[in-house]
Amino acid sequence: MANQKPQSGPGDIKSFTITSNEGSKQIDLTNGIQEYYYYESVLSNFITAKAIVLETGNDIDKESKGVLDDLPIRGGEKTNIQVSDASEEKNKIEIPGGLYVKNVRNGSPGTQQELYVLEFASKEFFLNESARVTKRYEGKISDNVEEILNDVLKTTASVEVDETSFEYNFYGNTRKPFYVVTTLASKAVPTKGAEKTGGFLFFQTRDGMFFKSIDDLFGKDATKKFIYNNTGDLPPEYDGNIVSYEIASDIDMEQNLSFGAYNNRSLFFDFYKMEYKKVDFDIQEQEGSAENAGKDYINVNKEFISQPSRLFHMLKDHGVNPKGKGDEQLDNFKQQPEDNYKIEETMVQTIMRYNQMFTVQTNVIIPGDFSIKAGDMIECTFPEVEAKENKEKNKQTGGKYMVAHVCHRITSNDCFTSLGLVRDSFGKKGGF
Repeated sequence: MANQKPQSGPGDIKSFTITSNEGSKQIDLTNGIQEYYYYESVLSNFITAKAIVLETGNDIDKESKGVLDDLPIRGGEKTNIQVSDASEEKNKIEIPGGLYVKNVRNGSPGTQQELYVLEFASKEFFLNESARVTKRYEGKISDNVEEILNDVLKTTASVEVDETSFEYNFYGNTRKPFYVVTTLASKAVPTKGAEKTGGFLFFQTRDGMFFKSIDDLFGKDATKKFIYNNTGDLPPEYDGNIVSYEIASDIDMEQNLSFGAYNNRSLFFDFYKMEYKKVDFDIQEQEGSAENAGKDYINVNKEFISQPSRLFHMLKDHGVNPKGKGDEQLDNFKQQPEDNYKIEETMVQTIMRYNQMFTVQTNVIIPGDFSIKAGDMIECTFPEVEAKENKEKNKQTGGKYMVAHVCHRITSNDCFTSLGLVRDSFGKKGGF
């Protein structure tokens, strides 16, 4: 028998304190929080959050002045924010090390009350602004990413990095860590499925910092199952109802053709040998190698993808930045000049993989479930669209999706989770 569950209930703001930069004073804002938003995204290197605060004399622990001037809040103040959703499990959002005040905006001061918005970011956001990658690196990209995050950024969060295949030598050139690691993500290829499924994502969740292969993320099992129906009934095999959903983007053939998502051609010019090489890449070359969310690989009209729809021009770095130091580099160059980066085998299909990742984009809203994080895989079931009452499941749109973006929202009255879901293919593996 189906279980009837409420669409949403009030969450719980357990603690919301801000400590002055000197560490000598702490103010409790818990009773003054009107709304709290928490954000994660696989396209963001850091966590953000936002709180709408309404101060009155009865709500905030203070004597006379408002919190902004009494603490005071000037930027960078550490917070201790603990919230939980309305589910039976009471899933929590707790950030090891806390969040820090990024800015204050939309202040509406008054004599009896004051309304303003506080925006927060994780510690790594601020560390990145004053850190610089200066040394030369060589070897596997994955090894260097770990070194940059731990030794240059000096993050205190856990770091999880998928192993990469090819070696790549590069200079930091005094770039910020986030810039360097994000650039390396576009050059990385996983050890599994090498040369066919490149493309990494660099992002942060409350669990730590992640440098993950797109293939690894799509290959994970779904952690939760949700269903959309009009009855509000929840079948026992599902974790929750989908309150509402919209298809933000399905197939845009013109855009995909302009991006070269199905078929493209690259011209690689080698200044050392003074020659160029033409490489065509068709999406079907990835079939069987890529880890897809759905069972049906991308299938479009062959008439429009039989020829390359985009042309790339790239310079090969033949003989540039060889391995070793000093004279050792010269010796390695003299013996056998090599490409520093395997651009022919990786770059084109990496660009294609990024485009595939966002083939289908769906936005859903569910009752607050704070256990869901960016990068998770969840399973969604949607109904077939028919004129009559329909209880059939949509076999094309249903299945696994990656959580690309997540926003957890909590107020004194309700608690919702908004998910930006993406997938690279259609259909549900294993059927319904």
